[in-house]
Amino acid sequence: MKFLDLLRLISGNLSRRKARVGLTAIGVVIGTAAVVILVSLAIGLQKNANEQLYGIGDLTLIQVSPSYSEGMMVSGPMMMGGGGGGGVGGQSDLPVLTNSALDEIRAIPGVVAVMPQEYFYSMMIMKFQRLEGNASLRGIAINDLSILGLEAMQGSAELKRGGVVIGSMVAANFYDPRQRPGQEPPPPPDLYDQQLQVIAVKWDAEGNEIRKNLSLRVTGVLAEKGDDSDWSVFIPFEEIKVLNEWANGVKYNYNKDGYNQVIVKVADAKQALDVADQIIALGFQAFTMQSFVEGLNNFYMVLQVVFGGMGAIALLVAAIGIANTMTMSILERTREIGLMKAVGATNRDVLSIFLGEAAGIGFLGGLGGVVIGWLAGQALNVLAIVYLANQSTQQGGPPPSVAVYTPAWLPLFALAFATLIGMISGLYPALRAATMIPVQALKYE
Repeated sequence: MKFLDLLRLISGNLSRRKARVGLTAIGVVIGTAAVVILVSLAIGLQKNANEQLYGIGDLTLIQVSPSYSEGMMVSGPMMMGGGGGGGVGGQSDLPVLTNSALDEIRAIPGVVAVMPQEYFYSMMIMKFQRLEGNASLRGIAINDLSILGLEAMQGSAELKRGGVVIGSMVAANFYDPRQRPGQEPPPPPDLYDQQLQVIAVKWDAEGNEIRKNLSLRVTGVLAEKGDDSDWSVFIPFEEIKVLNEWANGVKYNYNKDGYNQVIVKVADAKQALDVADQIIALGFQAFTMQSFVEGLNNFYMVLQVVFGGMGAIALLVAAIGIANTMTMSILERTREIGLMKAVGATNRDVLSIFLGEAAGIGFLGGLGGVVIGWLAGQALNVLAIVYLANQSTQQGGPPPSVAVYTPAWLPLFALAFATLIGMISGLYPALRAATMIPVQALKYE
């Protein structure tokens, strides 16, 4: 039997029993719509969560720091007072981030840059004309901040001696200390290419305040990134080292005491977890936001499977209805089957007809379910976005762009799955019809 003849025969048989086929297909419609809506909801939640992670940081960066045993008091360059990576009661045999350790990290496949980083760990005041402000002063051992994914909005992202590169929100931290009550606050100043006065403050053993004045030119203003870099002032690493040595009254020997923090950049975000594991194997602490993102995606993947399984249960219930309908159809058409075999239809022809009818019911139900599921998903998406947008406004977060998302593959998968369920459901009735003996089938009353 030709394929087109088979399709015409199947469609004719289904059209003769519209009511029965329609009622049977309703179960498939409900199951398919449930799969589409629930999986779309899980995918939409994942997509929305990933969008809300804007500003979480560059996924190719790994934050590395020394490991400290429980109860150890850190006394390295990170803490005022200096010293070297030791613990309470003596030296620790835990590895420290010396230059040789940094060379080991650089040798790990996938690592493209290893950059020590330090903060200024004392008080700092910034002044510009009549305004004062504050920010986080950071030194990084690189020449160009673009390696960290930071791009300049004004000027250059290069770190130069005697100059600073500031984050996009640093200017918003400036205020007029002589502002009177009720007076309009001054607008954020344009600091690019301006001379910024930085006053470093420390206290001696008697509690007397000691200040150190620096005049630094703003050589670049970074584009908004959405993380702590927006509120940071970047200077060359050697300059932050000198400032911390002045504030703490000690000289730092990184070959002995090690660095407090190192930023490792990998070529691809997919390599971040593997590189982080290798760094941990060297005895250091390593953290990358890629581990958080991957854990989040794994959670939503499980959620998609669970939601899809809930919809699949409805499809399995519908499969019982298809099997029942096909069994009843065979009993009613026993003599018709016998007549088909008597005029030359083979077992394969009969099997194809009844499997095709079962698959047709699944296909029609799946098609209706996909349409209804997509429409319901769009309606739910509009309602959810309005609700979540109101919540975001109250909490100050960015509004979501999507709540229910239906990828192109999902309707195709749901339609194919519903058709397959229908075919499997009709397998036993079709086999029963194909193996009928023509003489007995013709005598059936």
